[in-house]
Amino acid sequence: MPRILPVIVLAQFLCTSLWFAGNAIAADLAATLQQPPTFVAHLTSAVQLGFIAGTLVFALLAIADRFSPSRVFFFSALAAALCNLGINLPGVEAGSLLAFRFLTGFFLAGIYPVGMKIAADYAQTGLGKWLGFLVGALVLGTAFPHLLKSVTAQLPWQFVALATSGLAVLGGLAMLLLVPDGPYRRTGQRLQLTAFLSGFRLPRFRAAAFGYFGHMWELYTFWAFLPLILTTYNNAHPGANLPVSFLSFLLIGAGGLACMGSGLLSRIVAPRTLATTALALSGLCCLVSPLVLRSQSGGFFLSFLFGWGMVVAADSPMFSSLVAQSAPDASRGTALTIVNCIGFAITVVSIQFTSWLSGFVQVQDLYLLLAVGPALGLLAQLSGRARLAPAPTGTKS
Repeated sequence: MPRILPVIVLAQFLCTSLWFAGNAIAADLAATLQQPPTFVAHLTSAVQLGFIAGTLVFALLAIADRFSPSRVFFFSALAAALCNLGINLPGVEAGSLLAFRFLTGFFLAGIYPVGMKIAADYAQTGLGKWLGFLVGALVLGTAFPHLLKSVTAQLPWQFVALATSGLAVLGGLAMLLLVPDGPYRRTGQRLQLTAFLSGFRLPRFRAAAFGYFGHMWELYTFWAFLPLILTTYNNAHPGANLPVSFLSFLLIGAGGLACMGSGLLSRIVAPRTLATTALALSGLCCLVSPLVLRSQSGGFFLSFLFGWGMVVAADSPMFSSLVAQSAPDASRGTALTIVNCIGFAITVVSIQFTSWLSGFVQVQDLYLLLAVGPALGLLAQLSGRARLAPAPTGTKS
């Protein structure tokens, strides 16, 4: 078992590099297709919508519970890698490009939540630590295309899609060949189209899920608009000359390290405590962002973004752990998948609304809106804790 976790983490990292492959080269794609700068929001939303559709199909058909998760992961990785290469087709138009990003997202539904299902099948206890590393790998994988773009700036932009697709194939093979089905896996024998609803009948599951939903309102919008934040700062301070692609990688990647850190801390601190603390801190970052993003100090500006990049992601594995541990055993994979489905649907609304709002308010003020997610997520935790608290001694029934 000690060798299994590194393989799952590595496979997750390699495969999720597909997620922001389009974002890393969004400026090149927009120029080639003569699209406005806001095209990056459509690229991101296309992947998210594909992921939503994929998770819905995977959840309704209970694919991760009825079939070998490692095989599901492998075939999904191959399909996603192939669709990702559609970016490079000669003469591809904007509509076709968005369709390829949609399909890439669809098959990512067989990678991210299924990877968490595999981890849960190996970890009866200490799941928070496992998911800390697993979600950390997702975050680093998401950031990786920005690093590729930065270090291969002299190469054609098509190299990013080629490299990420190749990495995804390697990740799928690693999962298939090196990770057998876990000892705690319970196979769902029959197709039950309503199985995905079973978790929401449980108070602990609902509290964890709604906390995750609040977290997702903020997370991907922050990631998607990071290049715009950095570019806006460069425009306002011509002497700054911040390397946008490289810093986007570092700022998103910082969240991966925070996920791993929260996973390790979960061995001595309750996951719910870690999740609510990170959620509160990221909400605070949203509230003070209009002031900090106007700072004249580049060092303070970047320090704030690094801090925000860490706390905005640190609660993700904790909420995923709480969802997995509170879900019904026989439908754990389906429960994780449907929660991901709803969470990513929320990201599309957040990204598109923020993009629309950018036409009316200054960039520095956009991210106040993101505080709504953490606020509602914290409210769900407080409400859930009140419902689960034992009745005081002597209370009459």
